[in-house]
Amino acid sequence: MKVLHVIPSVGSLRGGTSTAVLGTVKALRTIGIEAEIVTTNDNSYELLDVPLGKKIEYEQNPVYFFSRFSPPLNPIREFCFSADLTRWLWQNIENYDLIEIHSLFSYACSCSGVIARLKKVPYIINVHGQFSPWVINQKRLKKEIYALIVERANLNQANAIHCTTIAEAEDVINFGIQAPTFTVPLGIDPLIEIPEAQEKLHALYQIPKETPIILFFSRIHPKKRPDLLLKSLAKLVQQGIDLYLILAGAGDPDYVEYIITLAAELGLKNRTIFPGFITNDKALFLRGSDVFVLPSFGENFGVAVAEAMTVGLPVIVTPEVQISSEIAAKNAGIIVEGEVKALAEAIKKLLVSAKLREDLGANGKKFANQRYTWDTVAHQLVSVYKSILDNEKLPPHLNNKNLAA
Repeated sequence: MKVLHVIPSVGSLRGGTSTAVLGTVKALRTIGIEAEIVTTNDNSYELLDVPLGKKIEYEQNPVYFFSRFSPPLNPIREFCFSADLTRWLWQNIENYDLIEIHSLFSYACSCSGVIARLKKVPYIINVHGQFSPWVINQKRLKKEIYALIVERANLNQANAIHCTTIAEAEDVINFGIQAPTFTVPLGIDPLIEIPEAQEKLHALYQIPKETPIILFFSRIHPKKRPDLLLKSLAKLVQQGIDLYLILAGAGDPDYVEYIITLAAELGLKNRTIFPGFITNDKALFLRGSDVFVLPSFGENFGVAVAEAMTVGLPVIVTPEVQISSEIAAKNAGIIVEGEVKALAEAIKKLLVSAKLREDLGANGKKFANQRYTWDTVAHQLVSVYKSILDNEKLPPHLNNKNLAA
């Protein structure tokens, strides 16, 4: 079976979606599927320094990169237009048995869907949270017009829509998409063991040994609400609670500067670390912290949340993080509304009880290391791929057909 995964970018600055696609393809190849990636050299406001127009090995995966159109206008640049990618898809898409398209409202995604339809190649669309209420309401009119012209036809005529949670499948159905949906979560790469990780992380930033560390590990973006987290922690500090915050991630420079300024205005300047985008030291931050918090407006999955759970770090998330129902069901963390008072109280609850942190962390670790393995994900995806290629119904345990009833 030969499968092509199409995505606008696999650049690390694009966050969880790019990471997920690289992990998916690697896992599929491990079990014998001939999976490849085609993308652009986009990396947010940068360009990847990679050879163009030929297959190369990138992050242990075979990837074709093509040049992104890069005008100074951000909305156009973000669209990731690529004439070379278009030509390559038109000439090569029939060499694959099936296409999986990742995300929406971007040129590579729309273009590949149209070409797959014209060439009659089976395809799946993985929407990656694009229909969550907060995301769809950003520039909603433009998205609805674009969907009417291009995306809705691509979605409705897809062989299936890949969702990573049941909540995401409900969002897709609520948008009126007619194609069948299935749910297969993302996988998580095991994080290396680090003896005495807490001591090492405290020493790295000269944080007093007895001071607990709150970790925010995501893009620094309005959607993720780091401002809400800062306001909640300021409330706790005013109550005399000792804590330190690590805001790990990259983002638009203007917004990052706003968050840095806000931390200072709230009196948290000497209690907040901004290490920037973290790659190689991810395990140290996740294993060395005491509580993980992501008060996001919307996450179809939340890779960093799942990573935190795999190492036994207790998590606090908002209901809009769509694995929150699984977290609640397994008593692996705290689900809290995105309000200053509620979030502050949830964080305080964990900070004052080492036993609660230990119990929630243990529950999350057991669950995540069973549910979010790449081997499990790869085999589930292959069962879907085979059912599509054999013109059979989607596997019953993955099919969301009952949601539409």
